[in-house]
Amino acid sequence: MLSCAGADRLQTGMRGAFGKPVGTAARVHIGQVLISVRGRDTHKQHMMEALRRAKMKFPGRQVVVQSTKWGFTQVTRYEYEPLKYIGMVRPDGVSVQIRNKKGAITKKNCLMQHQIDEAKRIAAEQHVKDLEAGGT
Repeated sequence: MLSCAGADRLQTGMRGAFGKPVGTAARVHIGQVLISVRGRDTHKQHMMEALRRAKMKFPGRQVVVQSTKWGFTQVTRYEYEPLKYIGMVRPDGVSVQIRNKKGAITKKNCLMQHQIDEAKRIAAEQHVKDLEAGGT
């Protein structure tokens, strides 16, 4: 729209006004994880509050959940400490390396399987105690 003499710029009016969706930023599916955070248990309340505030910035309905896994690994929180103690997992950056049970049959490998079973039993017992105490 041009008005008056000397108008050297075109005006767009309300086209592209603030607050209008311009395009697709990300395509997400139902149940897809949007944000993952890891931290110490002492900071749990602060992380949950930060994620609660962050979910307000996204359209739709989001749910904040706490994982049962240790950090970004596939090992549960209750299995990690016993497995680390017997040497089955080794920290590797943000993840862990899990030692496989393959290799030469030695006395150490035979004892290793017994220790793994014992560690999982202890972890399960600890998990049951925590659930009875009201923890998650």
